Amino acid sequence: MVILTSVLATGALTLTACGSRDDNGGDSGDGDTTTLTIGVDAPLSGENSTTGLGIQYGAQIAVDDANKNKLVPGVTFKLKAYDDKAQPATGQSNATSITGDKTAVGAVGPLNSGVAQSMQQVFASANMVEISPSNTNPELTQGKNWQTDKKRPYKTYFRTATTDELQGSFAADYALNGLKKKKVFVVDDKQTYGAGLAKIFAEQFKKLGGTVVATDHVNTGDKDFSSLVTKIKNSKADLLYYGGQYDESSLITKQMKDGGVKIPLFGGDGMYATTYIEAAGTESEGDLATAIGVPADTLPAAKTFIETYKAKGYKGDYGAYGAYSYDATTAIIKAVKAAVEANDNKVPSDINALRSSVVDEVQKSDFEGISGKVSFDEYGDTTNKQLTVYQVTNGEWKAVKTGTADLG
Repeated sequence: MVILTSVLATGALTLTACGSRDDNGGDSGDGDTTTLTIGVDAPLSGENSTTGLGIQYGAQIAVDDANKNKLVPGVTFKLKAYDDKAQPATGQSNATSITGDKTAVGAVGPLNSGVAQSMQQVFASANMVEISPSNTNPELTQGKNWQTDKKRPYKTYFRTATTDELQGSFAADYALNGLKKKKVFVVDDKQTYGAGLAKIFAEQFKKLGGTVVATDHVNTGDKDFSSLVTKIKNSKADLLYYGGQYDESSLITKQMKDGGVKIPLFGGDGMYATTYIEAAGTESEGDLATAIGVPADTLPAAKTFIETYKAKGYKGDYGAYGAYSYDATTAIIKAVKAAVEANDNKVPSDINALRSSVVDEVQKSDFEGISGKVSFDEYGDTTNKQLTVYQVTNGEWKAVKTGTADLG
Protein backbone atom coordinates (compact mmCIF):
# COMPACT_ATOMS: atom_id res chain seq x y z
CA MET A 1 0.00 0.00 0.00
CA VAL A 2 2.42 2.68 -1.23
CA ILE A 3 0.64 6.02 -1.10
CA LEU A 4 2.72 9.13 -1.63
CA THR A 5 1.77 12.67 -0.69
CA SER A 6 -0.68 14.28 -3.07
CA VAL A 7 -0.28 17.92 -3.95
CA LEU A 8 -3.00 20.45 -4.58
CA ALA A 9 -2.72 22.88 -7.45
CA THR A 10 -2.13 25.64 -4.92
CA GLY A 11 1.06 23.97 -3.73
CA ALA A 12 -0.44 22.79 -0.45
CA LEU A 13 0.56 19.43 0.98
CA THR A 14 -1.99 16.82 1.97
CA LEU A 15 -1.55 13.91 4.34
CA THR A 16 -1.57 10.24 3.42
CA ALA A 17 -3.08 7.51 5.53
CA CYS A 18 -1.69 4.12 6.50
CA GLY A 19 1.89 5.20 6.19
CA SER A 20 4.18 4.54 3.26
CA ARG A 21 7.06 2.21 2.54
CA ASP A 22 10.73 3.10 2.38
CA ASP A 23 13.14 2.07 -0.38
CA ASN A 24 14.02 -1.09 1.50
CA GLY A 25 10.41 -2.23 1.74
CA GLY A 26 10.11 -1.34 5.41
CA ASP A 27 7.01 0.28 6.87
CA SER A 28 7.69 3.95 7.65
CA GLY A 29 5.01 4.20 10.26
CA ASP A 30 1.28 3.98 10.92
CA GLY A 31 -1.21 6.79 10.84
CA ASP A 32 -1.11 10.03 8.87
CA THR A 33 2.18 10.86 7.23
CA THR A 34 3.47 13.44 4.84
CA THR A 35 6.04 12.35 2.28
CA LEU A 36 8.70 14.97 1.54
CA THR A 37 11.32 14.63 -1.17
CA ILE A 38 15.00 15.49 -1.06
CA GLY A 39 16.68 15.68 -4.44
CA VAL A 40 20.28 14.64 -4.96
CA ASP A 41 22.22 15.74 -8.04
CA ALA A 42 25.61 14.36 -9.09
CA PRO A 43 27.29 12.63 -12.03
CA LEU A 44 25.89 9.12 -11.68
CA SER A 45 27.22 7.92 -15.03
CA GLY A 46 30.24 8.73 -17.16
CA GLU A 47 33.02 11.01 -15.95
CA ASN A 48 33.28 11.56 -12.19
CA SER A 49 30.58 8.93 -11.49
CA THR A 50 32.70 7.10 -8.90
CA THR A 51 32.49 10.07 -6.55
CA GLY A 52 29.03 11.05 -7.72
CA LEU A 53 27.59 7.70 -6.69
CA GLY A 54 29.24 8.11 -3.30
CA ILE A 55 27.22 11.32 -2.90
CA GLN A 56 23.97 9.64 -3.94
CA TYR A 57 24.28 6.73 -1.56
CA GLY A 58 25.58 8.85 1.29
CA ALA A 59 22.34 10.82 1.03
CA GLN A 60 20.29 7.63 0.72
CA ILE A 61 21.65 6.22 3.97
CA ALA A 62 20.82 9.50 5.76
CA VAL A 63 17.24 9.36 4.49
CA ASP A 64 16.89 5.70 5.48
CA ASP A 65 18.25 6.44 8.96
CA ALA A 66 15.87 9.37 9.43
CA ASN A 67 12.86 7.28 8.41
CA LYS A 68 13.92 4.32 10.52
CA ASN A 69 14.42 6.50 13.59
CA LYS A 70 11.31 8.63 12.88
CA LEU A 71 13.48 11.72 13.19
CA VAL A 72 10.55 13.89 12.12
CA PRO A 73 7.31 12.40 13.48
CA GLY A 74 4.60 12.32 10.81
CA VAL A 75 7.05 12.75 7.95
CA THR A 76 8.52 10.16 5.62
CA PHE A 77 11.47 11.30 3.51
CA LYS A 78 12.05 10.12 -0.02
CA LEU A 79 15.28 10.57 -1.98
CA LYS A 80 15.13 11.24 -5.71
CA ALA A 81 18.44 11.06 -7.58
CA TYR A 82 19.30 13.04 -10.71
CA ASP A 83 22.27 12.37 -13.01
CA ASP A 84 23.93 15.59 -14.22
CA LYS A 85 26.72 13.74 -16.10
CA ALA A 86 29.06 16.53 -14.87
CA GLN A 87 27.41 18.86 -17.39
CA PRO A 88 26.26 22.35 -16.26
CA ALA A 89 23.28 22.44 -18.65
CA THR A 90 22.05 19.08 -17.38
CA GLY A 91 22.49 20.20 -13.80
CA GLN A 92 20.41 23.30 -14.47
CA SER A 93 17.66 21.17 -15.99
CA ASN A 94 17.79 18.85 -12.97
CA ALA A 95 17.49 21.83 -10.62
CA THR A 96 14.37 22.91 -12.48
CA SER A 97 12.93 19.41 -12.10
CA ILE A 98 13.72 19.29 -8.37
CA THR A 99 12.19 22.69 -7.62
CA GLY A 100 9.18 21.82 -9.77
CA ASP A 101 8.40 18.85 -7.51
CA LYS A 102 5.93 20.23 -4.98
CA THR A 103 6.94 17.62 -2.41
CA ALA A 104 10.62 18.64 -2.56
CA VAL A 105 12.08 20.54 0.38
CA GLY A 106 15.79 20.63 -0.50
CA ALA A 107 18.61 19.27 -2.59
CA VAL A 108 22.03 17.72 -1.99
CA GLY A 109 24.76 18.29 -4.56
CA PRO A 110 26.13 18.79 -7.07
CA LEU A 111 29.65 17.35 -7.20
CA ASN A 112 31.19 19.85 -9.61
CA SER A 113 31.56 23.58 -8.94
CA GLY A 114 30.92 24.40 -12.59
CA VAL A 115 27.62 22.55 -12.45
CA ALA A 116 26.73 24.37 -9.22
CA GLN A 117 27.08 27.73 -10.95
CA SER A 118 24.30 26.76 -13.34
CA MET A 119 22.00 25.56 -10.55
CA GLN A 120 22.27 28.21 -7.84
CA GLN A 121 19.88 30.73 -9.39
CA VAL A 122 17.22 28.07 -9.98
CA PHE A 123 17.20 27.05 -6.32
CA ALA A 124 17.34 30.67 -5.17
CA SER A 125 14.30 31.55 -7.30
CA ALA A 126 12.38 28.70 -5.66
CA ASN A 127 13.74 29.63 -2.22
CA MET A 128 14.85 26.02 -1.80
CA VAL A 129 17.94 24.98 0.13
CA GLU A 130 20.83 23.38 -1.76
CA ILE A 131 23.76 21.87 0.14
CA SER A 132 26.80 20.57 -1.71
CA PRO A 133 29.06 18.03 -0.02
CA SER A 134 31.88 18.67 -2.49
CA ASN A 135 31.87 22.08 -4.22
CA THR A 136 35.03 23.96 -3.31
CA ASN A 137 35.20 27.05 -5.57
CA PRO A 138 35.14 30.16 -3.31
CA GLU A 139 32.97 32.18 -5.73
CA LEU A 140 29.94 30.01 -5.02
CA THR A 141 29.54 31.36 -1.50
CA GLN A 142 31.65 34.51 -1.45
CA GLY A 143 31.09 36.05 -4.88
CA LYS A 144 33.31 36.73 -7.88
CA ASN A 145 35.43 39.25 -5.96
CA TRP A 146 35.92 36.94 -2.98
CA GLN A 147 39.62 37.76 -2.65
CA THR A 148 38.94 41.46 -2.04
CA ASP A 149 35.25 41.86 -1.25
CA LYS A 150 33.34 38.83 0.01
CA LYS A 151 29.60 38.97 -0.71
CA ARG A 152 27.25 36.02 -0.50
CA PRO A 153 25.39 35.60 -3.83
CA TYR A 154 22.64 33.19 -2.71
CA LYS A 155 21.26 32.63 0.78
CA THR A 156 19.87 29.23 -0.31
CA TYR A 157 23.28 27.72 -1.12
CA PHE A 158 25.43 25.95 1.49
CA ARG A 159 28.24 23.41 1.50
CA THR A 160 29.75 20.90 3.89
CA ALA A 161 33.05 21.03 1.94
CA THR A 162 35.69 23.64 2.65
CA THR A 163 36.95 25.94 -0.11
CA ASP A 164 39.83 25.88 -2.57
CA GLU A 165 41.26 28.95 -0.88
CA LEU A 166 42.15 26.60 1.95
CA GLN A 167 42.74 23.46 -0.12
CA GLY A 168 45.11 25.10 -2.60
CA SER A 169 47.08 26.77 0.18
CA PHE A 170 47.26 23.55 2.20
CA ALA A 171 48.63 21.69 -0.84
CA ALA A 172 51.16 24.42 -1.63
CA ASP A 173 52.52 24.34 1.90
CA TYR A 174 52.87 20.56 1.86
CA ALA A 175 54.50 20.57 -1.59
CA LEU A 176 57.17 23.03 -0.49
CA ASN A 177 57.69 22.20 3.17
CA GLY A 178 56.57 18.57 3.29
CA LEU A 179 57.79 17.22 -0.05
CA LYS A 180 60.62 19.78 -0.31
CA LYS A 181 59.74 20.49 -3.93
CA LYS A 182 61.03 23.75 -5.37
CA LYS A 183 59.98 23.81 -9.04
CA VAL A 184 56.39 23.03 -9.98
CA PHE A 185 54.68 22.72 -13.35
CA VAL A 186 50.98 23.68 -12.97
CA VAL A 187 48.23 22.34 -15.26
CA ASP A 188 44.43 22.71 -15.15
CA ASP A 189 41.42 21.48 -17.12
CA LYS A 190 39.95 24.97 -17.78
CA GLN A 191 36.90 24.16 -15.65
CA THR A 192 35.62 26.27 -12.76
CA TYR A 193 36.93 23.91 -10.10
CA GLY A 194 40.22 22.89 -11.71
CA ALA A 195 41.32 26.30 -12.94
CA GLY A 196 40.41 27.97 -9.67
CA LEU A 197 42.25 25.43 -7.55
CA ALA A 198 45.37 25.50 -9.75
CA LYS A 199 45.49 29.30 -9.62
CA ILE A 200 45.27 29.37 -5.83
CA PHE A 201 47.92 26.66 -5.50
CA ALA A 202 50.32 28.52 -7.83
CA GLU A 203 49.84 31.84 -6.05
CA GLN A 204 50.43 30.34 -2.63
CA PHE A 205 53.39 28.22 -3.77
CA LYS A 206 55.13 31.32 -5.10
CA LYS A 207 54.22 33.27 -1.98
CA LEU A 208 55.90 30.60 0.14
CA GLY A 209 59.08 30.83 -1.92
CA GLY A 210 58.65 28.12 -4.53
CA THR A 211 58.93 28.53 -8.30
CA VAL A 212 56.21 27.82 -10.84
CA VAL A 213 58.32 26.93 -13.87
CA ALA A 214 55.39 26.85 -16.32
CA THR A 215 51.62 26.55 -16.62
CA ASP A 216 49.43 24.82 -19.19
CA HIS A 217 45.87 23.68 -19.80
CA VAL A 218 44.11 20.57 -21.06
CA ASN A 219 40.56 19.81 -22.12
CA THR A 220 38.23 17.45 -20.30
CA GLY A 221 37.91 14.32 -22.34
CA ASP A 222 41.45 14.52 -23.75
CA LYS A 223 43.29 11.20 -23.98
CA ASP A 224 46.67 12.03 -25.55
CA PHE A 225 48.97 14.15 -23.38
CA SER A 226 52.25 13.51 -25.21
CA SER A 227 52.87 17.18 -25.97
CA LEU A 228 52.22 18.10 -22.34
CA VAL A 229 54.64 15.40 -21.18
CA THR A 230 57.34 16.88 -23.42
CA LYS A 231 56.80 20.33 -21.92
CA ILE A 232 56.98 18.96 -18.39
CA LYS A 233 60.15 17.04 -19.17
CA ASN A 234 61.85 20.09 -20.67
CA SER A 235 60.82 22.30 -17.75
CA LYS A 236 62.92 20.29 -15.25
CA ALA A 237 60.07 20.54 -12.76
CA ASP A 238 60.25 18.29 -9.69
CA LEU A 239 56.46 18.19 -9.21
CA LEU A 240 53.37 18.42 -11.42
CA TYR A 241 50.34 20.08 -9.85
CA TYR A 242 47.03 19.37 -11.56
CA GLY A 243 43.72 21.17 -11.08
CA GLY A 244 40.91 18.93 -12.29
CA GLN A 245 39.30 15.51 -11.99
CA TYR A 246 40.69 11.97 -11.89
CA ASP A 247 39.58 11.11 -15.42
CA GLU A 248 42.33 13.18 -17.04
CA SER A 249 44.90 13.19 -14.24
CA SER A 250 45.10 9.38 -14.18
CA LEU A 251 46.04 9.41 -17.87
CA ILE A 252 48.47 12.29 -17.45
CA THR A 253 50.45 10.61 -14.67
CA LYS A 254 50.58 7.31 -16.57
CA GLN A 255 51.80 8.92 -19.78
CA MET A 256 54.21 11.14 -17.87
CA LYS A 257 55.84 8.23 -16.05
CA ASP A 258 55.88 6.09 -19.21
CA GLY A 259 57.60 9.01 -20.93
CA GLY A 260 60.44 8.97 -18.43
CA VAL A 261 59.30 11.90 -16.26
CA LYS A 262 59.52 10.33 -12.84
CA ILE A 263 58.00 13.08 -10.72
CA PRO A 264 54.85 12.91 -8.60
CA LEU A 265 51.52 14.37 -9.68
CA PHE A 266 49.72 16.32 -6.96
CA GLY A 267 46.06 17.31 -7.25
CA GLY A 268 42.94 18.25 -5.34
CA ASP A 269 39.91 16.38 -4.07
CA GLY A 270 38.67 15.85 -7.62
CA MET A 271 41.47 13.29 -7.92
CA TYR A 272 40.85 11.56 -4.62
CA ALA A 273 39.09 8.39 -5.77
CA THR A 274 39.96 4.73 -6.06
CA THR A 275 39.32 5.04 -9.80
CA TYR A 276 42.41 7.23 -10.14
CA ILE A 277 44.64 4.43 -8.88
CA GLU A 278 42.81 1.78 -10.88
CA ALA A 279 43.14 3.75 -14.11
CA ALA A 280 46.76 4.85 -13.65
CA GLY A 281 47.98 1.53 -12.27
CA THR A 282 51.44 1.33 -10.75
CA GLU A 283 52.35 4.69 -12.29
CA SER A 284 50.14 6.34 -9.66
CA GLU A 285 52.48 5.24 -6.86
CA GLY A 286 53.71 8.27 -4.95
CA ASP A 287 51.12 10.66 -6.37
CA LEU A 288 49.22 12.90 -4.00
CA ALA A 289 45.84 14.56 -3.53
CA THR A 290 44.25 16.81 -0.97
CA ALA A 291 40.71 16.09 0.23
CA ILE A 292 38.28 17.81 2.54
CA GLY A 293 38.05 16.74 6.16
CA VAL A 294 39.80 13.74 7.63
CA PRO A 295 39.65 10.09 6.48
CA ALA A 296 36.12 8.77 6.99
CA ASP A 297 37.40 5.45 8.32
CA THR A 298 39.16 7.29 11.17
CA LEU A 299 35.95 8.95 12.38
CA PRO A 300 34.21 6.91 15.09
CA ALA A 301 30.86 8.48 14.19
CA ALA A 302 31.19 7.27 10.59
CA LYS A 303 31.72 3.62 11.53
CA THR A 304 28.08 2.56 11.18
CA PHE A 305 27.71 4.59 7.98
CA ILE A 306 30.64 2.79 6.36
CA GLU A 307 29.39 -0.60 7.50
CA THR A 308 25.96 0.15 6.05
CA TYR A 309 27.40 1.40 2.76
CA LYS A 310 29.41 -1.78 2.33
CA ALA A 311 26.62 -4.09 3.50
CA LYS A 312 24.21 -2.58 0.98
CA GLY A 313 26.74 -3.19 -1.79
CA TYR A 314 26.41 0.40 -2.98
CA LYS A 315 28.54 1.37 -5.97
CA GLY A 316 30.89 4.31 -6.06
CA ASP A 317 33.37 5.57 -3.50
CA TYR A 318 32.11 6.83 -0.13
CA GLY A 319 35.61 7.94 0.92
CA ALA A 320 35.67 11.35 -0.74
CA TYR A 321 32.24 12.83 -0.03
CA GLY A 322 29.92 10.10 1.28
CA ALA A 323 30.06 11.28 4.90
CA TYR A 324 29.65 14.92 3.84
CA SER A 325 26.64 13.99 1.73
CA TYR A 326 25.14 12.15 4.70
CA ASP A 327 25.61 15.24 6.86
CA ALA A 328 24.25 17.60 4.18
CA THR A 329 21.11 15.46 3.92
CA THR A 330 20.79 15.28 7.68
CA ALA A 331 21.04 19.08 7.89
CA ILE A 332 18.02 19.37 5.58
CA ILE A 333 16.08 16.76 7.57
CA LYS A 334 16.86 18.45 10.88
CA ALA A 335 15.78 21.78 9.38
CA VAL A 336 12.44 20.22 8.39
CA LYS A 337 12.08 18.95 11.96
CA ALA A 338 12.68 22.45 13.34
CA ALA A 339 10.20 23.96 10.86
CA VAL A 340 7.54 21.43 11.86
CA GLU A 341 8.11 22.01 15.57
CA ALA A 342 7.82 25.77 15.05
CA ASN A 343 4.47 25.19 13.35
CA ASP A 344 2.77 23.49 16.32
CA ASN A 345 4.26 20.15 15.29
CA LYS A 346 2.46 20.21 11.96
CA VAL A 347 3.96 20.17 8.49
CA PRO A 348 3.27 23.61 6.95
CA SER A 349 0.52 23.16 4.34
CA ASP A 350 2.20 25.60 1.95
CA ILE A 351 5.31 24.05 0.36
CA ASN A 352 6.76 27.50 -0.32
CA ALA A 353 6.47 28.43 3.34
CA LEU A 354 8.08 25.12 4.31
CA ARG A 355 10.98 25.62 1.90
CA SER A 356 11.57 29.13 3.24
CA SER A 357 11.61 27.85 6.82
CA VAL A 358 14.05 25.06 5.89
CA VAL A 359 16.49 27.58 4.39
CA ASP A 360 16.40 29.60 7.62
CA GLU A 361 16.80 26.53 9.83
CA VAL A 362 19.74 25.14 7.80
CA GLN A 363 21.55 28.42 8.41
CA LYS A 364 21.15 27.76 12.14
CA SER A 365 22.53 24.19 11.90
CA ASP A 366 24.65 23.17 14.83
CA PHE A 367 25.10 19.45 15.38
CA GLU A 368 27.71 16.71 15.43
CA GLY A 369 27.61 14.88 12.12
CA ILE A 370 29.48 11.78 11.09
CA SER A 371 32.11 13.98 9.41
CA GLY A 372 32.46 16.29 12.40
CA LYS A 373 30.74 19.52 13.48
CA VAL A 374 28.04 20.68 11.06
CA SER A 375 27.43 24.42 11.06
CA PHE A 376 27.67 27.23 8.54
CA ASP A 377 29.12 30.73 8.59
CA GLU A 378 27.53 33.89 7.18
CA TYR A 379 28.44 32.84 3.63
CA GLY A 380 26.98 29.35 3.87
CA ASP A 381 30.44 27.80 4.15
CA THR A 382 31.15 24.99 6.56
CA THR A 383 32.92 25.88 9.77
CA ASN A 384 34.79 22.55 9.53
CA LYS A 385 38.09 23.58 7.90
CA GLN A 386 40.03 20.33 8.22
CA LEU A 387 41.93 18.96 5.22
CA THR A 388 44.05 15.90 4.51
CA VAL A 389 46.89 15.14 2.10
CA TYR A 390 46.77 11.58 0.76
CA GLN A 391 49.53 9.73 -1.08
CA VAL A 392 49.31 6.56 -3.14
CA THR A 393 51.24 3.96 -1.17
CA ASN A 394 51.28 0.32 -2.26
CA GLY A 395 48.30 0.93 -4.48
CA GLU A 396 46.10 2.67 -1.90
CA TRP A 397 45.45 6.23 -0.75
CA LYS A 398 47.12 6.77 2.61
CA ALA A 399 46.77 9.91 4.73
CA VAL A 400 50.13 11.62 5.22
CA LYS A 401 49.08 14.96 6.71
CA THR A 402 45.93 16.30 8.34
CA GLY A 403 45.35 19.84 9.50
CA THR A 404 44.06 23.26 8.48
CA ALA A 405 45.51 25.72 5.99
CA ASP A 406 47.46 28.75 7.17
CA LEU A 407 46.53 31.74 5.02
CA GLY A 408 48.69 34.14 6.93
